[in-house]
Amino acid sequence: MTDAIAYTIVGLLLVQALWRAPAALRGRARERSLWGTFTALALAWLMRTALGRFLVDHIGVADLATLLKHTITIAAMCTLLRYLTAVDAGELTSGAEPSRRVRITSAVHRHAGWGCALTIAVMAGVFLFWLHRTEVPTSPYFMERHAGEPGLAVYMGLFYLYSGAVTALCGYQWGSKARHAPRRTLRVGLWLMAVGMAVATLYCVVRAVCAVWNTVSPMPEGPAAVQEAVTDTLLYGAFLLWAIGVIAPTIHVAVLRYRTLAAIRRLHRLWRDLAFVVPDLVLYPPSRILPGSRLVAPLNTVRDIFAHDASPQIRLGRYVTEIRDAIHELRRRAPEDLYRHATELAAAETAGRPADAVAEAYWIRAAMASADRPVGSPVPFPSGRGESLAAEVPWLLTVADAYASANPTATVRLLGAATPA
Repeated sequence: MTDAIAYTIVGLLLVQALWRAPAALRGRARERSLWGTFTALALAWLMRTALGRFLVDHIGVADLATLLKHTITIAAMCTLLRYLTAVDAGELTSGAEPSRRVRITSAVHRHAGWGCALTIAVMAGVFLFWLHRTEVPTSPYFMERHAGEPGLAVYMGLFYLYSGAVTALCGYQWGSKARHAPRRTLRVGLWLMAVGMAVATLYCVVRAVCAVWNTVSPMPEGPAAVQEAVTDTLLYGAFLLWAIGVIAPTIHVAVLRYRTLAAIRRLHRLWRDLAFVVPDLVLYPPSRILPGSRLVAPLNTVRDIFAHDASPQIRLGRYVTEIRDAIHELRRRAPEDLYRHATELAAAETAGRPADAVAEAYWIRAAMASADRPVGSPVPFPSGRGESLAAEVPWLLTVADAYASANPTATVRLLGAATPA
């Protein structure tokens, strides 16, 4: 059962690490630190499982999996402190007086690196030269195997002192931020993370006390088993709360990314057709693998939707900009009265969409068909529905839907009515 819970936590941490890997590869300090924390904690938790112990036991060093678990955890805690500092870096460099919360994190972070290195070095020295590391098959617990040894209190005390200090600081930071979080998902996530860190701090305190107790007077087998069960429950609860809390804000990000990709998909046909008519106005030309092939067309669509830009939000902004630039260029080639005729055509249709969106869609289709006309002054045409991306995207989505369902025959008649004989 304990291995199943450990594997679940490893899975949650690895999912987060994979999710954040692209941002880490782009070299941003905050994302790199968080990715490093997830990866290191996943490795540390793996050392708690039978698989992790199997991977290192053949080296022949007794309790090596425990040493690796503890040192990797301390490194993860140090990286987590770096992440906390990176999140508040803007407040530190703004020139204004930073808040007490930020000052505390910054002060701790300045000493976290050498503290991490020193703690790991001393723990490794105690492990190698002070602890008696002969296997005791009857005892599955590290503290029971070394009960009564003075080195146990030093080794475990250092580990839980460093880990407890970091978890307490993280709980304070995330609890403070949760009260002012603007979004519900972020607020819930921060509270879960703060509670998880509070439970982890309690775990560190209880384990440190038990380590000293085991050094002074080894616990009987029954109370020792109860202590291990209780502290394991605290540890599992702390990490599950923290892992779920970290995932909660990403739900908002995932939903936003899905909606952005859906908007790009709906705009794609309009953008692609315009890009072929005025190719000089697009940053990246549409994909043209085996042009004309219906079998390859979905692949070209996927490449256009997912390629080139750093994020879907940037790609959506580029689509909107390039669509509007292409429309402006078509205004210099379209017939003078084309939009008036398009408005009359849209008023006569009952497509269930706003008449002005249908008119714009028909105007675009007819203007594309007349793109080879001589360049002149821009003809009358609405300039858009807002100066911001948030205002422009919904309108262009409506236009794109009307464009996709426009009647080709009506487009031909519209162009014939607007073009002088």
